[in-house]
Amino acid sequence: MPKTLLELRKFVIPEIIIGVDARLLIGRYISHFNAKKPMIVTDKALQNFEWFRDTINLIRPHVKKLFFFDDITPNPKDHEAMRGADLFLSLGCDLIIAIGGGSAIDCAKCISIVASNGGNILDYEGVDEVRMPGPPLIGIPTTAGSSADVSQFAIIKDSAAHIKRAIISKKVVPDLALIDPIPLMSMDRYLTACTAMDALTHAIEAYVSSTHSALTDVHALESIRLINQVIEKSVMPQRSIETMYELMLGSLQAGLAFSNASLGAVHAMSHSMGGLLDLPHGECNSILLEHIIRINFETVPDRYRDIARQLGLSVDNVSDTLLLEMIINRIVSMRENLTIPTHIKVENLKESTVAYLVENALNDPCMVTNPRILTKEEVRIIYGRVLQT
Repeated sequence: MPKTLLELRKFVIPEIIIGVDARLLIGRYISHFNAKKPMIVTDKALQNFEWFRDTINLIRPHVKKLFFFDDITPNPKDHEAMRGADLFLSLGCDLIIAIGGGSAIDCAKCISIVASNGGNILDYEGVDEVRMPGPPLIGIPTTAGSSADVSQFAIIKDSAAHIKRAIISKKVVPDLALIDPIPLMSMDRYLTACTAMDALTHAIEAYVSSTHSALTDVHALESIRLINQVIEKSVMPQRSIETMYELMLGSLQAGLAFSNASLGAVHAMSHSMGGLLDLPHGECNSILLEHIIRINFETVPDRYRDIARQLGLSVDNVSDTLLLEMIINRIVSMRENLTIPTHIKVENLKESTVAYLVENALNDPCMVTNPRILTKEEVRIIYGRVLQT
């Protein structure tokens, strides 16, 4: 047995309920927390859906007052979290219910941090910098990608520096995740594609992470298998609730893996790109993934062979050289079938901008657990391949 599998590892998860109509249990859990003034942290766009209105109507009988905070943008910003925390405290709220994708749930986590710890949200960047647990937090995810509803990560944009900051702490893990495939049925097809590729990236990076464990490996491999089976079906007009459930289950498994094994260079570079250029996180991951697999491969080829099997590839008797090309071909085929582009166009891209991206990526906490140390030049070359003017 490899020595790394004998090392001490921590595994943290919230209470999880997954299945059709899981969100409809919200009233019962509000009563469990004895909450009377919850704050709903959500996206404006979701509030027109019938499933959203039904969920809110189930909350109202259990509370005295219900407050909404929906002043959130994609790639949520520090000042949005601070405004939400001020509102939470001034209204005397006692529970946060986050309904949305990664942006809404990450912002809710940051509101929770500031509500209990004070200061500025950027004070808590890094690992285990949050001292006090926040108010109770319930996550109802509406995308199958971020797994923010089960993870120890909260990503917030430093609006002055244009950098995404990672806060990693067991104190930001929600108390409860109600994981329901019904909201996914109303999700835009391209958002479905990008968030699903985000989940696949979570699983792959967790499996090759330098801090993986026997427990995270199980979840990472199962996630890759599930997502590989349904990801292309999930963007088709006739997609079924069964398909979306499997995609959501795959995303959950990926979340359990990466939350406890951390991530790698794809996410480090994606955080830098998304923060500075204000790009969709899942799209960035999708475009970067094949390049990072190629550069990481020779460090952990046996791990990538396991990943290939979960991608449905017959690799038992192939060379490492052929194995790598088979994996890359599957990832490229998947991305193309989802109509995610190969490059990101950036107007007036300057060398100074690329240098800033490189520096931020190398300083991102996710880079620490990449299976190999990337040089500044290697990161610069990869950015040169995926960014076009």
